[in-house]
Amino acid sequence: MTDQQEKFNTIVLSRIGFYNLAGMLEMYRRVGSATSVLEHRNDIREIVPEASQKLVNAFKDISELQRRAEEEIKWDELNNVKILCLNDEEYPRRLAECDDAPLVLFYRGNANLNNQKIINIVGTRRCTIYGQDMIRRFVADLKQYCPDALIVSGLAYGVDIHAHRNALQNGFETVGVLAHGLDYLYPQAHKDDAAKMINQGGLLSEFMTCTNADKMNFVRRNRIVAGMSDACILVESAAHGGGLITARLSRDYNRDVFAFPGSVGAMYSEGCNNLIRDNGANLVTCAYDMVKAMGWENGKQLSEARSKGIERQLFPQLSAEEQQVVKALQKENDQQINMLCVTSCMAIGHLTALLFSMEMKGLVKTLPGGVYHLLE
Repeated sequence: MTDQQEKFNTIVLSRIGFYNLAGMLEMYRRVGSATSVLEHRNDIREIVPEASQKLVNAFKDISELQRRAEEEIKWDELNNVKILCLNDEEYPRRLAECDDAPLVLFYRGNANLNNQKIINIVGTRRCTIYGQDMIRRFVADLKQYCPDALIVSGLAYGVDIHAHRNALQNGFETVGVLAHGLDYLYPQAHKDDAAKMINQGGLLSEFMTCTNADKMNFVRRNRIVAGMSDACILVESAAHGGGLITARLSRDYNRDVFAFPGSVGAMYSEGCNNLIRDNGANLVTCAYDMVKAMGWENGKQLSEARSKGIERQLFPQLSAEEQQVVKALQKENDQQINMLCVTSCMAIGHLTALLFSMEMKGLVKTLPGGVYHLLE
């Protein structure tokens, strides 16, 4: 758990680098903590020799940022909001892999942001009856195959809110990623849904309190929706809809993208149809299409077996290194190789060769997006 000083300094650092996420993230990773970075704020070129004069100037007077960070921490403590820094265990690990991950997130809820299976459902704010029906059927059917999946969206009108509502109705945890601070809600029409989500999922934002839902914030929000998920499900989208941004970001992050097709000429299916045509998304007509493509077919059967106590001994004759990998995947299955390097304490080159050998033995399999799955 990150200490209060590191939380404070991470909030400050995130504000300094708000418009240069990749650069600030690189500096943070190079040094290892926000506290270490700010200890060098008066000689920043000692840790980043190539720092621009603009960046050097940004570190000179941070008193106002420090005041805002103090206010933010007080408000968050009073309102049961968790401050998740990049190095925290609760921080979404999939998102942490991205080059433009936020240094800090503000979270109110009870869902595990590192759930084994996370999907986002996105699309137009003008969701048609057809789109609503696709969401209803998809989420209800998903319950058969992945009852413990986490469903993420943006709590906006249209596809987003229908995804959240159907998730709640079917017993899924669902997280809304917001384009503003957690001190208010936009749109207010979804206030009751948001209240339910706090107890069956959560609300997540990179924005501090007193941040309005400005247009540019929704684009920034989309990268969090994409980055924290295993797969993106595009339900309906116009030719230039916002859901296409999330789909593009998902591809950039090596996530799997799926889209529901629609009638030729239908305005809010044009974006989906074009994406499928251009091989930017896999065509999906039901939950099983996505589940099969992701290699998640056995999730329900495995859960049922465990609930009945049918847990068998796994891989009794393994090398010590293979046991390390198995142990890491048993603790949290479906990890990308860079995360598996951390959890198994192995160098990536050696681990790559070991995983290939284990795959040949039928111990693991590779899922879309370079994810390794322990076969049980």
